[in-house]
Amino acid sequence: MNLLRQSDATFVSQLARLASGSSLFDATIEKRARAVLDAVAERGDEALSELTERYDGVRLEVGNFAVGKAEWMAASLQADEALRAAVKEVDRNVAGFAKKSLRRGWRMRNSHGGSVGEKFDPFQRVGIYIPGGTAPLVSTALMTVTLARVAGCPEIVLCTPPRKDGTVNPALLFAARSAGATEVYKLGGAQAIGAMAFGTKTIRSVSKVFGPGNGYVVAAKRLLFGQVAVDLLPGPSEMLVLADDSANPVFVAADLLAQAEHGSGHERVWLVTPSARLIQGVKREVARQLPKLSRRDFIETVLKDNGWLIHMRTMEEAIAVTNELAPEHCEIHARQASKIAAEIRTAGALFLGQWSPTALGDYVAGPSHVLPTGGGGRSFAGLTVDQFQRRTSVVEYDKASLRKALGGVRTFATMEGLDAHGRSASIRLGKD
Repeated sequence: MNLLRQSDATFVSQLARLASGSSLFDATIEKRARAVLDAVAERGDEALSELTERYDGVRLEVGNFAVGKAEWMAASLQADEALRAAVKEVDRNVAGFAKKSLRRGWRMRNSHGGSVGEKFDPFQRVGIYIPGGTAPLVSTALMTVTLARVAGCPEIVLCTPPRKDGTVNPALLFAARSAGATEVYKLGGAQAIGAMAFGTKTIRSVSKVFGPGNGYVVAAKRLLFGQVAVDLLPGPSEMLVLADDSANPVFVAADLLAQAEHGSGHERVWLVTPSARLIQGVKREVARQLPKLSRRDFIETVLKDNGWLIHMRTMEEAIAVTNELAPEHCEIHARQASKIAAEIRTAGALFLGQWSPTALGDYVAGPSHVLPTGGGGRSFAGLTVDQFQRRTSVVEYDKASLRKALGGVRTFATMEGLDAHGRSASIRLGKD
C-alpha cells in the first residue's frame, strides 16, 4: 500500500488527486459507451446479439435474450437450503428497512384555505442492472429488486451478463426471482442499459434504470439521463477506515482487503488515522493476511494503485480528509464512534465500531449496498426505496379559496405580462 503523510511536501496535491481520481469520468470509456448506445438505438436486437458475442463471448440469437421458464425452474431446483435461508434472511432485513423509508402521501391547508399536498406512486416499469464480471453479485439482486417490490413496482426488469454457456448464474437467478423480478435478460454492459432505455422489439423500455456497474455501465447511465431516469452513478467499490490508536490492525487490514477484491482494478481503499503505530500494524497484517486469500492477484493490483495509508496529525484533521474523499463505505474504528459519525457528512454508508465490518452492509444488514462512489457522496445518497416512487404534487381549491388567492395571481400575471394567466383565475369568479 502507498503511504501519504500530512507532513509531506506534496500532501495537498496528492490528496486532491485522490479525491478527484475516478474511473467514472474517462473520456475513452465514454466514447466507446456512446458508440454502443448508438448501435442499440439504431439496430436494436441485432446490435444486442452482436455486442453480447463481442464483449461476453456468447452468441445469443436475436430475440433469445430472456431467461425462460425452464431456466427459472432449474435455478429454483438448484437452490440449496443454505442459499434459501440466506436469501430469506436478507430479504427480511432489506424489506424491513425499505418499508420504513417509503414516502407516503399527505395533504395540508395553505393560507388561502386550499388543499395542497403530494402523492407517491411506484414507477410502473423499472430496469435493474446486476454486474457479472469476475463474481456474480447475488446480493446486489436483493439490494435492488427487493426495494422495487416494496415500492410496489409491478414490472421489474433485470439485466445481467450471461455466462459462457449462455445461462445466468443460478444463485443470482434464484435471488432475483425471490426478490420479485418479473423479467430477466441475459445482457451486460452499456448495451443492457441501452436496451432498457430505448427498448427493442423484444425488450420494452423502462421508466428508470437502477444498479451498479463498471465504467461502461456508469457512462451509459450518464449519457442516457433525460432519455430515461437513473438512480445514481455507482462504480467500483471504495472503503475508508477512519481510526484512532484504539483500532485493531487485524480487523482494519481484513476490511481493506475485503473491499479490494472485487476485480475491476479500480477499487479504492484508504486508512486515515493520526496513529503511526496503527499504520505499521496494518501494513504487517496486510502482508500476513493477503497470501491466504483466493483473489490476492486482484487485491494486489488495487493496493498497489489505489491503496493508501494516510497519516494525519490529529483526529479532527483525519475527519476533514474523510469528508473530502467522500468514500462509498466509511468504517469508524475509534473511541466515541457515534460522535465522530455525526461529523462525517459525505460518506455513502457509515459502519460504527470494530464489530461492524462493511461486509454486513454488503450482504445482510438491511440498507441497500448500492452507494455513490468516485466522490459522488458529496452530492448523492445511496439507493433507497423512495427512488422507486414517483412524486406528484396535488392542488385542490374551492371557490372561497380561489377568491382569496385571486389578488396574488393577478399581481404576478401583471408583473410577468401574462394576462391570460390572471384571466384564467378571475373568469371563474365573474371578474372578467
